Amino acid sequence: MPGWTSTQGTRGHKKTMRIQVVSPVVVLVIGAAMLAFAPLRLYSAGAGSNVRTPMLVELFTSEGCSSCPPADKFLQTLDGQPIPGAEIIVLSEHVDYWNHIGWKDPYSASLYSQRQSAYAKRFGLDSVYTPQMVVDGTSEFVGSNSGQAEKALRKALGAPKLPVHLSSISADASNTLHAHLETGTLDSSFGLREAEVYVAVALSRAESQVSAGENSGHKLTHVSVVKSLTKIGALKQGQVLTQDVRLTLEPGSDARKLRLIAFVQEPRQGRVLGAASMPVTAR
Repeated sequence: MPGWTSTQGTRGHKKTMRIQVVSPVVVLVIGAAMLAFAPLRLYSAGAGSNVRTPMLVELFTSEGCSSCPPADKFLQTLDGQPIPGAEIIVLSEHVDYWNHIGWKDPYSASLYSQRQSAYAKRFGLDSVYTPQMVVDGTSEFVGSNSGQAEKALRKALGAPKLPVHLSSISADASNTLHAHLETGTLDSSFGLREAEVYVAVALSRAESQVSAGENSGHKLTHVSVVKSLTKIGALKQGQVLTQDVRLTLEPGSDARKLRLIAFVQEPRQGRVLGAASMPVTAR
């Protein structure tokens, strides 16, 4: 599609930081190589319809990793909704295991490193690396590889989805975010007795002027940077979940710069069954 560009790459060709899942002390840094950008060729069969298929795209990234900025830009492209018939819901999750080499990523947290490690175990990987992209909890690849992204997004477009709806989203003067969440029925066709329901609060846009580490001297921009990720409940087979959500925001948060993402995921961090995203408004 016009405007879609991304580096091609494999883990062997990308500069990555790998940390053994069983031992976070072991680190392997691999040489970087930048290859040509390539256009996306994916189109949805229902491109003329108003109904869009939601899919969750998670990027595990770090401002301390010199290979991550191209993936960060690629995620911004995905957030621009370049695929007819698809609603791409993106999450930028900043890991903290790069923080020791000179630059502490202000958006990083151990929670996102732990979530990435759980995916590594789920996918049978012997290590974690950045940048890593995960689509609907079922596909993983180097976060700037448009070819792998095309395959993963095509797969996600064809998968059955569980409806997820967010409404009445606002933040009050006490820095409390309010929202109403509803899901469709978890019927037997999903093959699950139970699924987990999560909500994430994310900065719609963020930037940093990096003064140390591998990206020293560069201004980095990000999209949908996760500030909190909370499991709010469980969805049982044959049932729906209807719940009012209350979340405490960080002091000084500007609600106008936030978005709320909800998703339903197979236990032990498996496939994502459905997702939704909405901007937050101030009361």
